[in-house]
Amino acid sequence: MTTVTAPHRLWQNTRYLTWLLSDTSKGLAASLFGFAVPLLALIITNDPAQAGIIGGAGMVARLLTTLAGGILADRHRRILLMLIGSLLGVLLSAAFLLLALADALTFSTLLVIDVLLAARSGLFDVAGESAIKEIVPDEAMGRAQAANQGRDAALQLVGGPLGGLLLGVGGWLVGAVMAVCHLVAALTAWMLRRGARRDGIVGTGADADWERGNPDEVRAGRRVEVGHADADTDALGLPAPSAGHPASASHPASVVKTSAWAEFREGFSWLLSRPDLRGVLFITTIINLGFNAAITTVIYSLQQSGYSAVFIGTLSAALGGTMLLGAIVAPMLVPRISAGTLTIVSLACATAGIVAISMITEPWLIVGVLAASVFLLPALNAALMGYFMVATPSRLLGRANSAAAVLGMGAMPLAPLIAGFGLASAGREWTVIACAVLCLVAVALAVGNRALRALPTESGWTAHAKQFE
Repeated sequence: MTTVTAPHRLWQNTRYLTWLLSDTSKGLAASLFGFAVPLLALIITNDPAQAGIIGGAGMVARLLTTLAGGILADRHRRILLMLIGSLLGVLLSAAFLLLALADALTFSTLLVIDVLLAARSGLFDVAGESAIKEIVPDEAMGRAQAANQGRDAALQLVGGPLGGLLLGVGGWLVGAVMAVCHLVAALTAWMLRRGARRDGIVGTGADADWERGNPDEVRAGRRVEVGHADADTDALGLPAPSAGHPASASHPASVVKTSAWAEFREGFSWLLSRPDLRGVLFITTIINLGFNAAITTVIYSLQQSGYSAVFIGTLSAALGGTMLLGAIVAPMLVPRISAGTLTIVSLACATAGIVAISMITEPWLIVGVLAASVFLLPALNAALMGYFMVATPSRLLGRANSAAAVLGMGAMPLAPLIAGFGLASAGREWTVIACAVLCLVAVALAVGNRALRALPTESGWTAHAKQFE
């Protein structure tokens, strides 16, 4: 007799909903700050190049600290890291609020606060992103990622206009709302941690796997020694000793921790050894640089042409609204269309939009073209991120996430620099054309990448990923 398992009901998963609220609150704070800082920098310095330096420095800080964040996420309790990161967000937002009230926002202070907030994101956001694997089962991961994409689109939809309105009152109000958002994120992370402890799960991620004695999800760096032999616990088929019960007569295993550098290398090595993942990352590096540099160029040029923060926020809202519609459609596309096909078509649409705006200057037409070009991006992100979560072992998820972020977004700090210095030297048209060329290169690489084209639909992710283990 065959037993049919009912599909996981994502919206009845209270732990996922609590996680989503925490992550959404933190995301709104990041959206507001990401919108306000470039415009504040342009208002204060009236120099696109200096604004680009601030944006680039923040991105470099986030990328570098993300490497450490991945190690932290695999070594420590991920929900606890979410809580600590949110509390730091409250403090830094309050500092930004006080600087704005004291009229002390300058190039230097904006640079410092941007770098500090970016470093906070790099150190602690990986833990939140990785925690979802222990909250949502693999068979629902595609739908969860599609829901997350809808959330991100909604944040972009409200983040731009809200940021414009708040900035119209004053930078201090942006800081105040950011502080409230991080406080909500901290409270919900505390609720998630409390619920996990009540259910007998001490931590989320590696620690939780130890508490459950799950040999397939042992924390990286923990090994057992039997006699003079050294082997992984899952290779031996032995239950891992819990964090509270070190090796003893009843647990004849000793725990040896590897260095942070060794764990760092393991995350990169694993990711680069996977032909189903590594090519996609280099393609996303190029498309992220080209697309984001083009968007930043448009925003800078609009501000320099005298358009208000509210109008520029409307551009962000238009993109967010279209992506929200795309996110609504994404749960229907991901189970039916292969991840490879979704990726190639989505990249082609985004590239077509950048090519088009290099030839038009009417602001509302630019808004419409860009909005249409991002419609399929939520489906692309849901497919690729969902497959990545399914393919990555939990013990490596933090480091693999950080390695993927660095490889996939390693060139992103150049985006505001390209936009700022490009506008100052070559002008809007030639800067956007250069960005369009980068996007075209990414599409060509995607079409020629066999491993990317072979990525299946959601139902085939687990089996496909096992081929490369």
